Amino acid sequence: MIKVGIVGGTGYTGVELLRLLAVHPDVQLTAITSRKEDGLPVADMFPSLRGRVNLAFSAPDKADLRQCDVVFFATPHGVAMAQAPELLAAGVKVIDLAADFRIKDRAVFEQWYKIEHSCPELLEEAAYGLAELNRDAISQARLVANPGCYPTTMQLGYYPLLKAGVIDAAGLIADCKSGVSGAGRKAEIGTLFSESSDNFKAYGVAGHRHTPETVAQLQQFSATPVELVFTPHLVPMIRGMHSTLYARLTREISNEALQALFEEQYKDAPFVDVMPFGSHPETRSTRGSNMLRLALHRPGNGNTVIVLVVQDNLVKGASGQAVQCMNLMFGLAEDTGLKQIALLP
Repeated sequence: MIKVGIVGGTGYTGVELLRLLAVHPDVQLTAITSRKEDGLPVADMFPSLRGRVNLAFSAPDKADLRQCDVVFFATPHGVAMAQAPELLAAGVKVIDLAADFRIKDRAVFEQWYKIEHSCPELLEEAAYGLAELNRDAISQARLVANPGCYPTTMQLGYYPLLKAGVIDAAGLIADCKSGVSGAGRKAEIGTLFSESSDNFKAYGVAGHRHTPETVAQLQQFSATPVELVFTPHLVPMIRGMHSTLYARLTREISNEALQALFEEQYKDAPFVDVMPFGSHPETRSTRGSNMLRLALHRPGNGNTVIVLVVQDNLVKGASGQAVQCMNLMFGLAEDTGLKQIALLP
């Protein structure tokens, strides 16, 4: 059994990790930390876990995470980098759901996240945790940087087109929407029910932290510079993410050939569903599951290709993806413990 610790178990990604790992056949939940909730039984905070998780939260200084095989950090940016070196030195593998190790360039990270990186020596070592594009590196890694939710949709949506060299890498446009849970489990005016319900708005238009992460990853697959216009939006739902991706075709290619690029690329990816050309994937078709669904469109058979991508931002966009990485790191089947079917209605 894999002994698992979770740092920061009281947020949405933390409880999602607990939901998934509590029924994982190869996992033993060992420690869940929270300084504020020290001693509180997990099931008292999250009644959905009654009878499944019998642990209590522990203050970080009381939990011996070095006894774990792997530790997940479901914490704000900056926490994992402070604790990862000690854990790695003790032979514990680390999966960070925040951004501490996603961006290899220290200066770029510090520019966007406004904090100094305390262990830059680990940046190059960290494997980027998008299994569909980085499976081999993840399986050999001791430190994994879990991708951002929006970057997951953008990378999986653009990758086959960039790899084939059929689109203009300098003209990518991503129009993306996320449910309110993407903002985290904290009290802020903008995410109060009466502020976000019956409302729709863009944010981060002048620049969003997920842009440099996405560009840096996509650049690996393009022979020409990648330029991305990314605009996120907040929609009045709890879970779900929908990204509409636009790209300009640079050579003649049939719709059938475009579809084949995606079907061939993801034929062995258990959590990417390439729907028939012209389909309209819905966020509810992924709710509560680790599945990402996408579909291609080509208005008027012109030079613009559109990729529609949906996922649950808390599962494939965060905690489910982290468990997917854990499976690879410990030599398990990639879909172990992640076969939940989406909730409908």
